[in-house]
Amino acid sequence: LLGFLFDGVGAFGVGTYGGVRVVNGDHHCSGRVEVNLHEKWGTICDHDWDMQAASVVCSELGCGFAESASRGGEFGPGGTLMEPRLSVLSPHYVFSAGESVHFYCNIQPRDRVSNVHLYKHGVETPLVTQSADPTQIGVSLVLSDVETFQQGSYSCQYNINGGFPPHRITSPTSHPVNITVVDLLTPHHWYNTSSEAPTGSVIKGEGFNITCSTLRQYPGASFQLRLVRSNGTVRQSLPAVSQSVTFTFPNAQNSNEGYYYCLYRVQLGGRTFVSRESQPLPIAIKDPDPLLSPMVISWLVSGVTFVIAVIIIFTVAKVMCNKEKKPSELERETRTCLAFGHPEGSNRLQADPTAEEADGSNWIRAARHLLTPCVRLKEVL
Repeated sequence: LLGFLFDGVGAFGVGTYGGVRVVNGDHHCSGRVEVNLHEKWGTICDHDWDMQAASVVCSELGCGFAESASRGGEFGPGGTLMEPRLSVLSPHYVFSAGESVHFYCNIQPRDRVSNVHLYKHGVETPLVTQSADPTQIGVSLVLSDVETFQQGSYSCQYNINGGFPPHRITSPTSHPVNITVVDLLTPHHWYNTSSEAPTGSVIKGEGFNITCSTLRQYPGASFQLRLVRSNGTVRQSLPAVSQSVTFTFPNAQNSNEGYYYCLYRVQLGGRTFVSRESQPLPIAIKDPDPLLSPMVISWLVSGVTFVIAVIIIFTVAKVMCNKEKKPSELERETRTCLAFGHPEGSNRLQADPTAEEADGSNWIRAARHLLTPCVRLKEVL
């Protein structure tokens, strides 16, 4: 019977109705009629309020039959309207940028509701306003093309025309509903290798690395590096512990040649979000230059080392040889002494016999002069 007093009470389900009461009257059987739904008290509308409805309330309160059924707020303005309930018409609360979020605001009473509003926490003006349909127990509120700045807490509110004289009454705000908006930016990527490699190439056998980076980071995300080559596609992933990660390739081979793409991937609220692919990064694997191959370089180093060693040995040997050939002062004196006793030395003494006969003293002085080195040698020895 109480459903007759308050249109739509049954729509809240079994167990939501919590009783009826009267307030602001002279005694417990007089006053403004309120009902309890979802553990909240609210005033019923006076639409279709008559003696029959009043008698039902009086019977519920144990007050017998109704004596009158007043309208127009005789016992003061009605209390707070029933709080609406806001929900999201999807199994998740995480959305990608550009998607539409469908909210649903469940309202009571339905007959004189004028408008239903969707509010974002911290914003005074409603983001969405929708006129109510008396034949429905709720109103759909659509937030189209959401962006990251629109994520946050939302609630709904409705207005009715009631009281006497009629005026607009605003309901309380519903409990908040939080949504998250994910907008994954396209990652950037670059590579590093030895400076000897031509641009866009890596020398075979040498190492290189590719770095993927993004400006917007989400918890639990990962970077995926995709290699597209002639014989298929290769993928590998690394957790995005920071805004950038580096994929390392220590030994470049022909299998590493192709086009590289970076992706940013994250799982939130039971959904998987993947960014757009980066621009392709072509990498070619080049064979090392034969003139600069490690074997040739080893040979060159060995050859230069050998030549330097030969030059050093030759120089040292030449210095030692020159030192042995140069006679010392002692050797020169010894040779002079020996020359005196040589027949050639006698010849020098007998070279001019006429002079000897002419002047014997000259011969004696010459002999003494020649014998002097021998004397010195003897003293030294």
